[in-house]
Amino acid sequence: MSEIKLVFSNYKYVALSLAIFVGLLFPLLLISEYIFLEPYFIAHVNSGTELGLALIVIMVGLAGLVLPMNIYRIKMLQTSKKKMSGGVLGSMIGSAAGACGCGPVGFAVFSTFGSLGATTSAFLTNY
Repeated sequence: MSEIKLVFSNYKYVALSLAIFVGLLFPLLLISEYIFLEPYFIAHVNSGTELGLALIVIMVGLAGLVLPMNIYRIKMLQTSKKKMSGGVLGSMIGSAAGACGCGPVGFAVFSTFGSLGATTSAFLTNY
């Protein structure tokens, strides 16, 4: 918790976090058909899709939390002599992979359980 306070004590990172949140939330809600722009702006949540909406908001919120912390880490480690093993690119690729509603659960099952997870996921999608 102290790391979050350290990073977000600077208002620049708070603004970046909010920009990431809004910048990801609007397109994802538009792609997932929770908001519509024509014939006029309207938001609509179908019955049974509340969990999908909640997962999108949670994912975007976590991305808004993690990406400014990664940028802070990169800036702090540039002055240090330590080498860093990851960065913002990995976070963006991870967010893009999780943004698609067609298979984030499958990716999580594959990475957690390996070939058994792939078999189970294929079985569940067929039956």
